[in-house]
Amino acid sequence: MSPRNLKGRLIKIVDELVEQGLTLEQARKEFEKQFIVASIRSNDGNLCRSARSLGVHRNTLRNKVSNLGIVLQDRGARGAGRRLRRNNLPKR
Repeated sequence: MSPRNLKGRLIKIVDELVEQGLTLEQARKEFEKQFIVASIRSNDGNLCRSARSLGVHRNTLRNKVSNLGIVLQDRGARGAGRRLRRNNLPKR
């Protein structure tokens, strides 16, 4: 996707959010939540790889996941990792 096309799509989304009366804080939180969910999904639920791809420390990502209310699910009996529940993820 070209940067020009991305900017046009982003402008439309922002206009919709403003029309709906969202505050900057609400919009920022929702964007951050969706960005993190997409990163975790693309890294198969691996928070360490997701943190690396996002450019943040894994503890920072864990705190953001918790603060934003992102639901993770244990993958194994030994706690071999965490994974987003598929039924709670927005469809692409």
